[in-house]
Amino acid sequence: MQRLRISAISFLNTAPLMWDFEHGDAGSGFDISYTLPSQCAAALRDGSADIGIIPAAAYATIPNLVILPGVAIASRRPVRSILLVSKVPLAKIQTVALDTSSMTSVALTKVLFAKWWGADKSFTPMAPDVERMLEAHDAGLVIGDPALQVDRSRYITYDLAEEWIRLTGKPFVFAFWAVRQTALEHAPADLAAVFQQSRDHGLQPESLNQIARDWAPRLRLSEAGVKGYLTENIHYYLDPACLEGLELFYRYSAEIGALPSPPELIFTETAREVAG
Repeated sequence: MQRLRISAISFLNTAPLMWDFEHGDAGSGFDISYTLPSQCAAALRDGSADIGIIPAAAYATIPNLVILPGVAIASRRPVRSILLVSKVPLAKIQTVALDTSSMTSVALTKVLFAKWWGADKSFTPMAPDVERMLEAHDAGLVIGDPALQVDRSRYITYDLAEEWIRLTGKPFVFAFWAVRQTALEHAPADLAAVFQQSRDHGLQPESLNQIARDWAPRLRLSEAGVKGYLTENIHYYLDPACLEGLELFYRYSAEIGALPSPPELIFTETAREVAG
């Protein structure tokens, strides 16, 4: 069987999802590369990857993708790793630098401003360097590991997942596994189970302990802080509540022009049934 190419994200929050691929036998059946969320989406778009953990926003912009069910990077409470970092109170923000690493967090930022915080702001794409962002802007969006390292005592910070949940009552889905439809004919029948089991094994206590030992020194965080982030701030299940939040995000993003029309959520089982 042809080896499928996986594009994964090189952030702490994907470590549990990749457990079996890095520590078990799952990796032997795939070619795996690591990159940033935006580049992961680009790899699916140009066909250089078959499967990717893509930003939710990318699903609305790339045709012929289907979703692997059950697995997500989502949040039902403050997420800690998606921050709007500001020099001024929210009501005074006029200019915002946007981390170029993720389409989803950029769209979420624009939705929050357009619907609740005040429209007509100036947005500028930038690399995720907080000090440089704030040299020329009132606020900056920072995601992923750089956000976990922000010194919150120096700035006003807004956790975007927390704000979304407070304003909508819905969880927020940042990313999920997606597959190019043309790759399904080469995929094993239990493809979804492979990724679900990897998540489950990665969330076992002994796995989380190992992840914390590996990642804490890289991020200059405590092991307890790493485990707390993975178990309390990140929700790894694409459950019905998360799907409701995802569809609401797509609708709001389309309404303000941050994304195209809300996409239909098609899962691998449905795609196989139609193809069969």
